[in-house]
Amino acid sequence: MGVALLLFTVAIFGHLADEVSEQDAITVLDAQIAHWFNANHSEPWTSLMLGVSIAHKVGGMLLLVAAFGFWLWRRQQTYWLLALGVTVLPGMILNVLLKQVYQRSRPHFEEPLVTLATYSFPSGHTAAATLFYGLLASYIMIACKGWSVRLATATLCVLMIFWVAFSRVYLGAHYLSDVLAAMASSVAWLSICITAISTLRRRRQARSLAG
Repeated sequence: MGVALLLFTVAIFGHLADEVSEQDAITVLDAQIAHWFNANHSEPWTSLMLGVSIAHKVGGMLLLVAAFGFWLWRRQQTYWLLALGVTVLPGMILNVLLKQVYQRSRPHFEEPLVTLATYSFPSGHTAAATLFYGLLASYIMIACKGWSVRLATATLCVLMIFWVAFSRVYLGAHYLSDVLAAMASSVAWLSICITAISTLRRRRQARSLAG
């Protein structure tokens, strides 16, 4: 399952990256959506989207990671704590490296809602949210027994990812393809990390039983 998800998401990211690099059809749609939101933003939605976006900057993500890490540490969830350590922050660093590779300029408007000097593709906020909430959903799906809790938590985590992604497009900080690529690359990284940690846990358990 992990390998299939990895291949699928890598293929999606590769397709989006090619479209952006070659200025194909997706970039036309990107511009249309970006300018529509810039021309049609209104309160209280703008303030709400700014709040969501600010909460998921690097500082906010570090707080979320620290809180989740403390939860896992208190419950002696060693492998999940390791998964958290190798997933979110390294994944955010990977996203920064991808920005440097593609060096796509951010959307430009005469009256922007936000102004940023960094590159646009893929979205850092969306990547961080996908990594964190994706890992949180995976943990809840395995740790909790009740299907109602599993379904509710998974749904909430997915909604949070899309909310963060939407906020970045709404504010004009990113194009649609930026946030889609961030989701794809982050799910790919998440699948690598969870598969690796699961494999490590199974091998250690097998050695313990064999010993």
